[in-house]
Amino acid sequence: MSNEEKLLEHLRWVTTELHETRGQLKKVLDDAQEPIAIVGMSCRYPGDVNSPDDLWDVVAKGTDAIADFPTGRGWPTDDLYDSDPDQAGKSYVRQGGFLSGAECFDAELFGISPREALAMDPQQRLLLEASWEAFERAGVAPDSLRGTKTGVFAGVMYHDYAARLPEVPEELEGYIGNGSAGSVASGRVSYTFGLEGPAVTVDTACSSSLVALHLAAQSLRQGECDLALAGGVTVMFTPAVFVAFSRQRGLAKDGRCKPFADAADGTGWGEGVGMLLLERLSDAQRNGHRVLAVVRGSAVNQDGASSGLTAPNGPSQERVIRQALANARLTPQDIDTVEAHGTGTRLGDPIEAQALLNTYGQDRPGDRPLHLGSVKSNIGHTQAAAGAAGVIKMVKALEHEQLPRTLHVDAPSTQVDWTTGAVELLTESREWPRDADRPRRAGVSSFGVSGTNAHVILEQAPETSSTVPDTTNTPDSTEAAPDAPYLPLLLSGKTENALRAQARQLVEHLDTEHTPPLDDVARSLRSTRAMLEERAVVLADDAEEARSALTALAEGREAPNLVTGRADGSASQLLWVFPGQGSQWPGMGLHLATESPAFAQRLDECAQALEPHTGWRLHDILDDEELLQRVDVIQPALWALMVSLAHLWTTHGITPHAVTGHSQGEIAA
Repeated sequence: MSNEEKLLEHLRWVTTELHETRGQLKKVLDDAQEPIAIVGMSCRYPGDVNSPDDLWDVVAKGTDAIADFPTGRGWPTDDLYDSDPDQAGKSYVRQGGFLSGAECFDAELFGISPREALAMDPQQRLLLEASWEAFERAGVAPDSLRGTKTGVFAGVMYHDYAARLPEVPEELEGYIGNGSAGSVASGRVSYTFGLEGPAVTVDTACSSSLVALHLAAQSLRQGECDLALAGGVTVMFTPAVFVAFSRQRGLAKDGRCKPFADAADGTGWGEGVGMLLLERLSDAQRNGHRVLAVVRGSAVNQDGASSGLTAPNGPSQERVIRQALANARLTPQDIDTVEAHGTGTRLGDPIEAQALLNTYGQDRPGDRPLHLGSVKSNIGHTQAAAGAAGVIKMVKALEHEQLPRTLHVDAPSTQVDWTTGAVELLTESREWPRDADRPRRAGVSSFGVSGTNAHVILEQAPETSSTVPDTTNTPDSTEAAPDAPYLPLLLSGKTENALRAQARQLVEHLDTEHTPPLDDVARSLRSTRAMLEERAVVLADDAEEARSALTALAEGREAPNLVTGRADGSASQLLWVFPGQGSQWPGMGLHLATESPAFAQRLDECAQALEPHTGWRLHDILDDEELLQRVDVIQPALWALMVSLAHLWTTHGITPHAVTGHSQGEIAA
């Protein structure tokens, strides 16, 4: 080979290597910025909000969820209020956004003893329940994730539950430490569900849940986990935070946040829990999970040495917004609306508004100003759960194509020069329709009193996103369940009371205007729910018949189309045994093939597989009594029937732990 040929060969090799290296580098960069899908959400907030749909109802209807101090927590409500902000130990505010039933907990569902449950911080209890609900709302059975790379990122800012107990009974002493430790808040979720991804508790004060979302997205992109729970929780065990902020004159006298309003006079405290289930977008689409919205980018930074430890820093807020946009590979003009931090304070709101004007408000089309709002006007400042509330509100706004109004705004704040940019406060609801030319996008901000700032860019789900419920529990099921005269609705609970509660919730779900078809409900119940000990089956051919039987179940009555029972825990692993020779009869399977498309499809596939080796057609011999006596016919015929029956059962969400055949060995797997 001449020197010239050697040089050409070397150049070809270098060119190939360079091309491969560029491809690998592009993949690394794409992976580092892959959109993250939100596939499940759950929440509890003031105003009897127990689901994302409830939260949407609150904001869409303009509901004010602020109420009087709770009476069941041992707060000295009669002696706590004083209109004088200088009175030590007093609060000049007597309202806020409180969770009803924050003390309630289904300990048995999670295998926790009553004694340990009493010693557990209610925030840990709420995280467990919200995590369970987020899984189920995503179409993932909570008990199917044991041993998986699922992460937990939980924002919690109050860690002193034990210290606030008046006295600790001796029998609870062994549980108090773990029951109130912040680190255990995320760890307990991982332990309870058997999750083996990262478990991180985040405390950056009011930005905790949005920082948790940012960290979860990073962990997914880096491959540390394949699913991630991210959110936050706040329960106020005592009125101490009201007393402390009364001394600082930081609270609104009526307990209500008035975001960016001229009448803003301080924040209003609230409680809540919000949890999001996240997955890499490519994985969500491959796994058939419904994508509710996409996290395109996010960023976190710090105020640093600002004018005060707890004072907001406008330039830092601008930087975190610009960094989130850069991470999303978007421009400010690509964003339609921002769900703001918007606490209603005289100091914080003008600084935040100016940061938004300086970033999103510049160089925008004249007919597309940035729309600005805050859910805190409805439910108060829910602190470590506030960022999650903003995300859930925006995801539902994308779904309903509407931007809800912000409450308690007499007029936009005169402390802000609104003429310096195209930003408009949402004092009235606005339509937010889909655009054929571009996806709709929203920013969500959360700024902690710690100085830690977070900003997230949300985008509407891709049009190609799957709306098929997850079927990870039924790996052989890629189609809808076969048509049948009656649909089985399967319900289960840890206790009879829990089972009845499930029935009540399902009745309410069937009564909503957006109820999916009954066969979709039946499919979800059988394939995306954990099957617990107390069980019921409702057989119905329409929603009205289903509601009637479910109402009877909820009320503890019998119904003709209702069957209840308790499963034996020792039989939780289902085994299928296929019968051997002698179980056949003429005409077997033929009627079922006319009733069940799933069975018929698999039977046809088996027939095609057998015919080249047998010389006869399966459908011809199934009704032939003489041929069904021959061993060379009956063995493959029974194999085909059993495989088809197995497929039918799996389409109903029933999958065995193991499959075996008769002792003669004619069927295996």
